[in-house]
Amino acid sequence: MAKKALLIGINYPGTAVELRGCVNDVRRMRKCLIDRYGFTEEDITVLIDTDNSGTQPTGKNIRDALTKLIGSGKSGDILVFHYSGHGTRLPPEKGILGDATGFDECITPSDMNLIMDHEFRDMVAEVKEGCRLTIISDSCHSGGLIEELDEQIGDSVSQQKTQKTQKTGIANFLVSIVKNLLATCGMSSSQSQIDRGNGRESFTREIELEDGETVDMKTRYLPLDSYISLLEEQTGQTDIKHGKIRHTLVKVFGQDSSPNVMLSNSMKKNVHRGWRNILSKREVNTNGAGSGSQSKLPKNGILLSGCQTHQRSEDVYVTRTGKAYGAFSDAIQTILSETRHDKKITNREMVLKAREILKRQSYSQRPGLYCEECYVNKPFIC
Repeated sequence: MAKKALLIGINYPGTAVELRGCVNDVRRMRKCLIDRYGFTEEDITVLIDTDNSGTQPTGKNIRDALTKLIGSGKSGDILVFHYSGHGTRLPPEKGILGDATGFDECITPSDMNLIMDHEFRDMVAEVKEGCRLTIISDSCHSGGLIEELDEQIGDSVSQQKTQKTQKTGIANFLVSIVKNLLATCGMSSSQSQIDRGNGRESFTREIELEDGETVDMKTRYLPLDSYISLLEEQTGQTDIKHGKIRHTLVKVFGQDSSPNVMLSNSMKKNVHRGWRNILSKREVNTNGAGSGSQSKLPKNGILLSGCQTHQRSEDVYVTRTGKAYGAFSDAIQTILSETRHDKKITNREMVLKAREILKRQSYSQRPGLYCEECYVNKPFIC
């Protein structure tokens, strides 16, 4: 039985959305995998953006590394993918079908070349029978990160489905529209106090933990306006519109962008031939949107999300000690440190215990568990 891992930590140094704890999360997880779970150093790939001498966590490099990890797995193998960094969500665009959450949940590589939820679905669907892939995502909106993965603990997908099937009055309908607009802008109806400076949102706040420690917290959410500004800086493109983000990614990154971005026929005319060949292999309905009906289900993947799809995950910095970490990643390490090495903790127990810790520490995020039912009570990682 082989044990292999891919660990991604992105702090976005020097940008307006710089984080502090993501690389630390990865280093702690690497040590944990070696010391507790018996992984070897040679079988752990680490991509971070604070060391220019190593391979950078760009969209292409993360895709390639994850594809290699999944492709190497055989029946009986244990695979782990840990991501700490910004998450974002894209609202629907004309000619593109939405999923159960109404958005495309994404992780944000260092070059802003987004990796989207339906792409994770297709990659995880390639995990071989008998092989297990555990994904830990300490990022905002991570509850919806793998499309079509069964929700076991959480209300990200079930809540959205309920809202879509309920017959509501016009007042509730209008309220839901306002909430969706606020969510698209990175706000909830109770968060209108967010400070906006120079067109970018400030999400830093100070809280006191139960032990009296004072910490600064910064959300791992990347608002669309901030993301677009960074994408423009990275690519030299100007005047990128909210409704043209997917189009811009294809235009700039070509075949290195998400191969599952479903574009309308009019958009496809503006893309190079190689990308059109990729798109032509997928079914397209009469509206020009990809149906995705031939996609396999990601049944051998297990996602532990730092929060629900509509929530944010926190990046925490302790001023007194200079310690930085993700709240969810830290909760996992705390739970493991309090559990004997010879005692197995299940995926369900890990998520429920993490929820208790974060609630006790006044964090609003609620971790989730997404997997086939047979994995709910399997040991965390192995």
